Amino acid sequence: QLQLVESGGGAVQPGGSLRLTCAVSGFPLDSLTIGWFRQAPGKEREGVSCISRGGGATAFAQSVKGRFAISRDTAKSAVYLQLNNLKPEDAGVYYCAAGQLGYNNHCPVFLGPYDYWGQGTQVTASS
Repeated sequence: QLQLVESGGGAVQPGGSLRLTCAVSGFPLDSLTIGWFRQAPGKEREGVSCISRGGGATAFAQSVKGRFAISRDTAKSAVYLQLNNLKPEDAGVYYCAAGQLGYNNHCPVFLGPYDYWGQGTQVTASS
C-alpha cells in the first residue's frame, strides 16, 4: 500500500534552514504528484509546494516563493522540501501528500486532489 513518512522537522531560529523528507513506499514515485502542506495551531491546512508526476513541474505558495525549494530523488523514492530563511509564521506541522493525477506539466497546491497523507513533522521557527 502507498505510504508517506515525513521527517526532518525541528526547531530553528528565524532565518535558519531545514530540509524535510517525504519517503514514499508502495507505489512508484514517478507515477505520483506530491504536495507539501502545513498546518499551524488553530489554522486550516494550507498548501506550500508541489511537484508533478515525473518531476517536470513545481509550484509554490506565494508566502514561501523564493525561500523554499522542492526536489525529488527517484532512486531513494523521496521528495524533499528545502526551507530557507524561515520566519515565525512558517511554523506548523508539515505534511506530504500524494495523488495519482494524470498530468505531467502542472501540480495543484491545494488539498482536494491528494488522496494519501503522511503523519506530519513539526517545524518551529522562533527566537
